[in-house]
Amino acid sequence: MRIACLSFTDKGKILGDMIAHSSGEMISSVYHYTNSEIEGGIKDLMEYLVRKYDGLIFISATGIAVRMMNPYIKDKTIDPAVVVVDDLGRFSISLLSGHIGGGNELAKWVAHIVGAIPVITTASDNRGIESLDVFATRNNYYMEDMESVKKITSMMVNGKKIGFYSEMEDRIDYDNLVILDDLKNIGSDIEGLIIVSSQSYMKNKFIIPYATLIPKNINIGIGCKKGMESSRIIKAIEEAFHKVNLSIKGIKAIGTVEIKKHEKGIIEASKYFNCPLKILTIEEIKKVEQRFEKSQFVKDTIGVYSVSEPCAYLLGGKIISRKTKYGGITISIAKEENNG
Repeated sequence: MRIACLSFTDKGKILGDMIAHSSGEMISSVYHYTNSEIEGGIKDLMEYLVRKYDGLIFISATGIAVRMMNPYIKDKTIDPAVVVVDDLGRFSISLLSGHIGGGNELAKWVAHIVGAIPVITTASDNRGIESLDVFATRNNYYMEDMESVKKITSMMVNGKKIGFYSEMEDRIDYDNLVILDDLKNIGSDIEGLIIVSSQSYMKNKFIIPYATLIPKNINIGIGCKKGMESSRIIKAIEEAFHKVNLSIKGIKAIGTVEIKKHEKGIIEASKYFNCPLKILTIEEIKKVEQRFEKSQFVKDTIGVYSVSEPCAYLLGGKIISRKTKYGGITISIAKEENNG
């Protein structure tokens, strides 16, 4: 996290300097802004600070932080973490974005540095429950709908029995949890559902409240003709995912052969889906190409019998969609599953 520490008094400046010279596992940098040393004061910098930093530490009264932040508060998924520390260093209060933004952990870190008491007011934390958004953030799961996430977390706070179905190994820390092997037989005593899956589930399929978290467990192998436009590659991927009922939010990586590593269309597609592009060598593909359908034309052109299937396979997972052609583009899909 990139942190801005904001102080407004002489004693606050001492604390701010102490914090700015400290480090931690979650902290990449801390920059100290002192109100008296800034022309126009910190208030004139707020738009810049909110945009540039992941977290803001106000060494001030809570009211100052609230008034300064008020014009810039948008949504818990994008707001920076905000922590307030009184200038005597007695309390470290997690004020904003306690879960997703990391405000609760930041408040604890600051408390450790200055010897303050951390003040955490989120209901799940005070009950020793791992909230759904914290669980999703910890595992890099995409939260399909924040309202449903809040609903299920609220049910957990109130001790409701929650069913948990997951393609992955990790389990949320909640005592009244029922692990489900499938979603076809849900007990009548279960009041809410947590679904961890990259499958696209139909809206309103379940009569009880549910939240879907999408893990990044889908690997894509791509081959294409030279100079293929990114828009066509993106469309091909979307069509391929629709055919097998998968969410594009579950894409973990895209892979292709080394000869295609400079293909602009593939590079731009990986950026569009916000995933890494992995390059596989000819030698790596040769070791596994016997498992897949062969093309003499591809062999004569680049030196291996196929591209998309071996690339998807080498990235990891079980092939769930074999080589499919989309007008000069071939797509194969592999899915990693770990049912713990």
